[in-house]
Amino acid sequence: MGELDTLTGSALAQIRDAGGLPALEEIRVRWLGKKGTLTEQLKTLGALPASERPAAGARINAAKTAVQDAIEARRIELERVRVQQELSLGAIDVSLPGRGEAQGGLHPVTQTRLRIEEIFRRAGFEVAEGPEIEDEFYNFEALNIPANHPARAMHDTFYLRDGRLLRTHTSPVQIRAMQRGKPPLALIAPGRVYRHDSDVTHSPMFHQVEGLYVDRNVSLANLKSTLHAFMEAFFEQDLAMRLRPSYFPFTEPSAEVDISCVLCRGEGCRVCKQSGWLEIAGCGMVHPHVFTACGIDAERYTGWAFGAGIERLAMLRYGVNDLRLFFDNDLRFLATFAGGRQ
Repeated sequence: MGELDTLTGSALAQIRDAGGLPALEEIRVRWLGKKGTLTEQLKTLGALPASERPAAGARINAAKTAVQDAIEARRIELERVRVQQELSLGAIDVSLPGRGEAQGGLHPVTQTRLRIEEIFRRAGFEVAEGPEIEDEFYNFEALNIPANHPARAMHDTFYLRDGRLLRTHTSPVQIRAMQRGKPPLALIAPGRVYRHDSDVTHSPMFHQVEGLYVDRNVSLANLKSTLHAFMEAFFEQDLAMRLRPSYFPFTEPSAEVDISCVLCRGEGCRVCKQSGWLEIAGCGMVHPHVFTACGIDAERYTGWAFGAGIERLAMLRYGVNDLRLFFDNDLRFLATFAGGRQ
């Protein structure tokens, strides 16, 4: 017991001289571990008379407490030094010349969407928006899509736990617009849509633009002339256009829109599969059931609607052959569009 003060002083001196956290941990184990020097002192209590053991035990515990407190204080000090060293290593020398920043640009899909909006705004159309999480009424029922339609199956639609879904097209925006306002209505609805699909020409998330025009005496001829003018303005070239009969639940009659290939000018190439034509959109006259669901008198008003994929238009305009390039975030690919025209 006479050596206790000497041992304690030696331990405190080693703690003060510890040059780092690993060294401090070694000191702790050496003095306070299961076989540490101060811990071993407790084993000597059995050799003392019973009357001296309480006082001796108290002295040993006090020594261990003093050493433990010193270790914790030194640990805090060493942690502070380590943090300061890390901060100094990461310091920025503001006197050094700047490395410069590369100029960014709009994503090609965004450029395409803005170009579409500009063209239709010049023609007097409003740009409308709506929620991306919809219920079945707006996404299906109001659009005359029956409950047994394949598009409502789980393999095509992303359903949420509460029964709602991620919209599969931007047509619900048209429904909401017809419920809010009275004809005449002229609007386009660009935005993100979601479907179970992923390959070279499909993505689980992609962008659509849909158009709607409702008024008295609206005809299929109005639809064709509007789409033809839009396609020529968008691609900045003279194009032939044709409508092929098709079927969509929300339009009647319905048609697929083909334009002469923008790459080969209708001569035939790999992109148009030597046909000279490219399928570009779907369209038709608004079905009377859709008008009824929106509270519009189908006897007084007629209207047309169309829908097209924005990525599809961007691929043709910019000569991109893989849809996935738009979503891979490869800066080398995106940099080719920085500062470019829409």
